[in-house]
Amino acid sequence: MKAFPNNRALTDRTILVSPTGDELAIELTQHGARVLAWPTLDIGAPETYETLDQAIENLFGYDWLIFPRMPAVDFFLRRFRGLGHEISELDSLRVCGVGAEAVGRLEQSEVHIDVIPDRLSSKLVFDAIENYVGGRDALRGLNFLVPIATSARDYLQEEIENAGGRIDMVATYRTYSIDDPKPSRISALLTGGGIDCIAFASRSELSEFAAIFDTNNLGRLLAGAAVACRDHDTAQAGQALSLTTDIVSEVAEASDLAGAIAHYFRTD
Repeated sequence: MKAFPNNRALTDRTILVSPTGDELAIELTQHGARVLAWPTLDIGAPETYETLDQAIENLFGYDWLIFPRMPAVDFFLRRFRGLGHEISELDSLRVCGVGAEAVGRLEQSEVHIDVIPDRLSSKLVFDAIENYVGGRDALRGLNFLVPIATSARDYLQEEIENAGGRIDMVATYRTYSIDDPKPSRISALLTGGGIDCIAFASRSELSEFAAIFDTNNLGRLLAGAAVACRDHDTAQAGQALSLTTDIVSEVAEASDLAGAIAHYFRTD
């Protein structure tokens, strides 16, 4: 085990960890850090279906339907059928499924899939669709519907709009408790530079965090914070989500990860 001096190197630093990362949180506080936990993943129905219902009833106005995550498939199709529609009505749209879970769910529901990107990141989703339609110019005038959990803008929305397309990111489900104020608070801290570092102890924590904030582009969301991973396997998993790791512990123990983070921020 590699030893790092406990010199309070993380005093005045704010570190974001998993809500189940109690051991790591304790180790980080011993280095002087202020530790916050991201929300617990709690997937459920949105507060209202009003916008989604409007989109479904006007489905004829869309050219593309993009499912960025597996819950988007479940909640969209459940509502779609609940409003009296048949799966065959989706045959008139091009469909993009992102990730093995979303694709598997679409196949189980007998929804045709036109585009399956090689990786999860929003950039590669855009690239795959651009290639399918025959280039950027062919996106002009096309209308896209994307069932999501949040209303946050991302790379996919910006690129489609820059190419002259129209895209509706429609709230279809939620990823945390309606009574939990932490997601908006954490988002504000990340946007405002209030988080110095975020620590991931496993691949599952990466997936959970991405699901809570409904993004396949963690690199964009965490651009202002250092990223720490407990091992190289976790760091490699982050690459699929466009994430660059700044700190990797050489030993997969909470004390070593905390020490590596402290060493990264040490100024003496």
